[in-house]
Amino acid sequence: MSDRTQDNVDVLVEGPHVVAVSSSPVAGDASDGVVEFDGKGRFLMPGLSDAHVHLMGNANSMIEFLQGPTGTLYGNTIAEAKRMLLRGFTTVRDMGGDTAPVKALIDRGVFEGPRIFPSQAMISQTSGHADFSFVYDVPEEFGGKPSRTEDIHFTRVADGVPRVLAAVREQLKQGATQIKLTLGGGAASMYDPLNTLQYTPDEIRAAVQAATDYGTYVATHVYTPAGIARAIDAGVASIEHGHLADEETVAKIADAGVWLSMQPFAEDDHHYPDPVRAAKNTEICNGTEQVYDWAKKHGVKTAWGTDLLLEPQAAPRQSAMAARLGEFYTNLDALKMLTSGNASLFELAGERNTYRGGKLGVVAEGAWADLILVDGDPLADLSVIGDPDTNFALIVKNGHVVKNIL
Repeated sequence: MSDRTQDNVDVLVEGPHVVAVSSSPVAGDASDGVVEFDGKGRFLMPGLSDAHVHLMGNANSMIEFLQGPTGTLYGNTIAEAKRMLLRGFTTVRDMGGDTAPVKALIDRGVFEGPRIFPSQAMISQTSGHADFSFVYDVPEEFGGKPSRTEDIHFTRVADGVPRVLAAVREQLKQGATQIKLTLGGGAASMYDPLNTLQYTPDEIRAAVQAATDYGTYVATHVYTPAGIARAIDAGVASIEHGHLADEETVAKIADAGVWLSMQPFAEDDHHYPDPVRAAKNTEICNGTEQVYDWAKKHGVKTAWGTDLLLEPQAAPRQSAMAARLGEFYTNLDALKMLTSGNASLFELAGERNTYRGGKLGVVAEGAWADLILVDGDPLADLSVIGDPDTNFALIVKNGHVVKNIL
């Protein structure tokens, strides 16, 4: 997204691409098969993106994960993908869940939804953030069975370099465009305090090597200074979260040229049934504003995401969280992060990126035709993107109109 706006612009779309952006008329008429949409002074912007979603996790509750039929899990995921698209999110990076098959169906036009950069299963050590087994379950390494979340490819528990290598290669075989490792405690997980260090440097480096050999990168769930430092030293490309970082660590992220994929968490975004996890959530949320300030001060490459999980009723909060970014950045910088900024992170997937045929996150010649006509000016009032049902008059993805209330 550009630093400037233009008035009275024509945008010509042919197939899935923008082919012209001009202050002069660029299209023919209806006799040439041209379909014209008159924006009538509305604000035209690129489609939104979310750098940290869990489509399957966002669409299903914990009970559905543990007890629901597998078909229901995928059905809910496909339904949520369409709702996400109708919120204006035309591209997302999925950070845990079996979404490669859903991506394939959407890309073929079988179902409507955003472009997806899938990570496939979150890879975790035993007792780590993505170990969703019950405490009395015997680990697979000692003869036990995989947990339910491993059976449905939401998580993969792997200990030691050989198993980590196998887990990374398994996700790449299944269609991952990047790899997700969990390197520290989290609010949603039951066994790991936030200050835990997860995975040894050798295990992390093995994952990075396997991903690099496949032409892509590793993103890591981690909050604390020690965990972030270990991740950077091992060669990861993206820190997911980072809310408990200190200024020295944020400066280290900047110096290393690593991405900080962060979420503007508020305490009410997630709800937990026990005081331990609720307290972890509070601690994480309390770090949000300070880390954003340090990230701006040190020029960190910062992406935006939501990380909503296991509360399907809260899925529409995605739009409110996008608007909330304006509490920490100028409206222009927030919009850039929500579009072209996130897209720059997605491009780290290199040859694994199946959307290399056009530019994401911009309205420009040769870009993918992902467009939103907004009632209102988000540069003046970012809150308008928080109510897409009312304020998004037209949504186009890949040159196809998915919503039109003009």
